[in-house]
Amino acid sequence: MRKTARWFAPLLGISVALILPFVALHGQDKGFHDAPSQTAQLKNPYGQRPPAHAGQLYHQYCAACHGLNGEGSGNIPAVAKGPTQTAPAGEIFWYVTKGDANNGMPAWSMLPEQQRWEIISYLEALGHGKIAPWKLSASESAPSSPAFTEALPISPAPFTDFRFEQPGDFRKITLKDLPDPYATKSAENGPRVVPRPSNAWPQVPAGFKVDLFATLAAPRLIRSAPNGDLFVAQSNAGIVRVFRGITKDGKPEQTETFAEGLDRPFGINFYPPGPNPQWVYVGDTDAVLRFPYQNGDLKARGAPQKLDELPANRNHWTRDIQFTPDGRKMLVSVGSASNVDDPDTHPDEKGRADILEFNPDGSDMRIYAYGIRNAVGLAVDPKTGELWCSVNERDGLGDDLVPDYITHVEEGGFYGWPWWYMGGHQDPRHPGTHPELKDRVITPDVILNPHNASLEMTFYTGKQFPTQYDGDIFAAEHGSWNRSVRVGYELIRVPLHHSGRSSGEYEDFMTGFVVDNEHVWGRPVGVAVAPDGSLLVTDDASGSIWRITYAGNTITR
Repeated sequence: MRKTARWFAPLLGISVALILPFVALHGQDKGFHDAPSQTAQLKNPYGQRPPAHAGQLYHQYCAACHGLNGEGSGNIPAVAKGPTQTAPAGEIFWYVTKGDANNGMPAWSMLPEQQRWEIISYLEALGHGKIAPWKLSASESAPSSPAFTEALPISPAPFTDFRFEQPGDFRKITLKDLPDPYATKSAENGPRVVPRPSNAWPQVPAGFKVDLFATLAAPRLIRSAPNGDLFVAQSNAGIVRVFRGITKDGKPEQTETFAEGLDRPFGINFYPPGPNPQWVYVGDTDAVLRFPYQNGDLKARGAPQKLDELPANRNHWTRDIQFTPDGRKMLVSVGSASNVDDPDTHPDEKGRADILEFNPDGSDMRIYAYGIRNAVGLAVDPKTGELWCSVNERDGLGDDLVPDYITHVEEGGFYGWPWWYMGGHQDPRHPGTHPELKDRVITPDVILNPHNASLEMTFYTGKQFPTQYDGDIFAAEHGSWNRSVRVGYELIRVPLHHSGRSSGEYEDFMTGFVVDNEHVWGRPVGVAVAPDGSLLVTDDASGSIWRITYAGNTITR
């Protein structure tokens, strides 16, 4: 079997917290973020023996983005395990001090040198099990600050934030609404995840109801198999699980582990398309794998075949998979290695910020569409056969730039990253670069609020919801970090008006996961249609799978 070229890339981070993980270049002698070679000789004076107050420093400067115990969140990588634990401490210290403004990493030179070393020591000890995990205090786990604070800034319409997201509200953002770059400062406002308050529950429009379907540690993408089984990726744990059936109480009838020992699995799909697939395809962060499969299998029949190596590092690590309706081609999303690095001068970006096309056996790779910073979710419209994607756009230009988006994907289409955005607006960090591409930038179908972090999307194919929902898009919005007042943390609906086309508006459909501008208790990631027509939504912050049913009047079809 013919393989694609091998790509390896160092991590160029989007995180705003203190330390980003390190991914070594395979076959190359290159330091952490191009750290000078001599920095590897710097020694941490604390080793794995951080002083008692080091945990407080980490939680003051790092935990909002990298997690309470360095576990990461969404596309913000873990720092208490994996590549960070293999990087020379001196190289990390150099990068923490220097920062990388273009990629959202502030320079922390203003912290005393001693404190920088103490935090690095704390992470090393945490990763090696030398200290106990941090636990929230009673006051931290039950925040009491009000959800609406007049002191928080309000963006001009049509931009919004969590205070105004209400089920049933519709929004439409157009090109004329976009502000100038740097109209506001670029914010560092990662969420602190807390347990669900006793009075909190997901909110949906009138006539709908939300119940807890299952609990599962950090569930990510969820996809329905042709026989109705629901496959869920637990990316951090390297596991793919299967849920079968729904009881009268709205719980799964059976749960099994389909495969484990994977490398941050995310995308899941079934081949060939149709009622009798023979393979389950899984998008690991560094490869496309496939397992032999027959309808009803709850466990993999054998070891996976490795079809293709993909550009791999811990930044924008999700890989989704779709097949064309005729089964002739496989489409794989690969996000950028950075926020806004120019591929002309950064070879780390080779083969990234693209949707790639392969034959189903992994051969004949080519670029299907490009300039798409991070297409986390892919979906094929079952009515038209057209590919759509859900995209995380770039950060660092202010609260209301650059919008995330949902769009159909044109073969050979260019969507702007990193030189342009939203129909020919030039990124000020690349002035005068590639003017010949300006008129080629495709404006997305649906412009979302900037920094929503739009993840998995699906088309509604069930028969439970009212007919006006038939064929509409539902997408999970994981929520912002690069915004002074947070936004997202919801499930949205994009009406397609039974035509396969959007008029640009979207609806806040399921909200209620934000406590205040510092704390959240839930973060939607994945969405799938269950066999009974309900919607299942994964939430990696609370470790939940939510089930949305229609509880209104009986529907006649």
